[in-house]
Amino acid sequence: MRLCDKTYTITEYGGFTRGTALYGYQGLLEKTFDALETFILASSTEGGADTVELLSLSARRSVGKIITARNYVGLISMTDGTVIEILPKIAGEGISVTATKRIFLEMLKSLRDVTFKDFNVSNLHTDRMNLLEIFIKMFINEVAVLTKQGLKAAYTQVEENERFYKGKLLASQNIKYNLVSRERFFVCYDEFSLNRPENRLIKSTLDFLLKITGDSRNRQSVTRLLNYFESVEYSKNYNTDFSRCVVDRSMNHYDKTLSWCRVFLRGNSFTAFAGNEIALALLFPMEKIFESFIATKFRKHIGDGVSLRMQDTRYSLFDSPTRAFALRPDLVLEFSNRTVVLDTKWKLLSDNARNSGISQSDMYQMYAYSKKYDADSTVLLYPYSDNVSKNEIRYTSNDNVKVDVSFIDLLNADDSIIELLARLRNANTFKY
Repeated sequence: MRLCDKTYTITEYGGFTRGTALYGYQGLLEKTFDALETFILASSTEGGADTVELLSLSARRSVGKIITARNYVGLISMTDGTVIEILPKIAGEGISVTATKRIFLEMLKSLRDVTFKDFNVSNLHTDRMNLLEIFIKMFINEVAVLTKQGLKAAYTQVEENERFYKGKLLASQNIKYNLVSRERFFVCYDEFSLNRPENRLIKSTLDFLLKITGDSRNRQSVTRLLNYFESVEYSKNYNTDFSRCVVDRSMNHYDKTLSWCRVFLRGNSFTAFAGNEIALALLFPMEKIFESFIATKFRKHIGDGVSLRMQDTRYSLFDSPTRAFALRPDLVLEFSNRTVVLDTKWKLLSDNARNSGISQSDMYQMYAYSKKYDADSTVLLYPYSDNVSKNEIRYTSNDNVKVDVSFIDLLNADDSIIELLARLRNANTFKY
């Protein structure tokens, strides 16, 4: 039962207090706050994401309990209809929630999961829809395409007590059920129907989304699509039906839809625990999204004459007696006569922080990359921050290790990458 249809939107490191809004935190209904608190505590005990990474729970004497978003962004949908959106913290004067949501959705498209790859953000009503409804709309679009192409039927084995003999007689069941009613036959036969695992999973997903959507257009679309699955049963066991899905060329057009089914029916591993009031939690580590997004942009703009390696594993910190402590830089650019190693870091730097907020461990990492790859320079890539006065920062050691700190403007990511690549092509990169 949906008691409300309320959307709360916060950015990374924003948070909620129980009941009344206090000291810059949003107030969350007490019942909803308590359910979210249970979710946080249960997530770590069920073998899922670390609570500290996902959401943190703390208490202050003057405020009471506080739930704070951490390194994960996305949505949490509660069974009472409440939707909590956690958006990335993107720097820029006056950037709106709608613009932030659009940037986030574009970044999601870079993930390797095929679910998000091909949707057109410009066609989505991000100004009136929360993230849950946007994801539901994406799934609806995929199912609509599938129904236009035609649902696949298959032969499925049926065991029934029939009035007419067909297929194979199951002797023991026939004796059990028809010792008196001799006009029936307990038989096993193959039936050509739409009631196959893939269609059962899609119907079950549509039914699930009909219960949690608060958008009238999405509800109408889901209801209309369910008519195509009238002869299909609901899935009785998701895992069993997923394991029975056919993987061959004839079923390729089902791939994206089934990827969405996995997202909605299984959610993330840390959401599956008994007695919860969470209908769905789709949360993504922002560090991974940023890393994947930057790699995708580099691949798009790299051009000729440069070799690009992503997540390169050629070197380890030590080579004897065996290779140990593997090095895995995000990007390695190999020009004709030199190498540049780049690593992405999702963090907003600031002039007010020590070393602008750059982690000492990250610098150790870049130093190791420089030595092992004999790199001309190494580059730490951060999202643009309006709290840093310089566009680039260079660190140089006496043994000729150079680490450049550069920024990607997420409002104009393509231009930032093109400009950076132009500088990296020049042997005298980053002059000050």
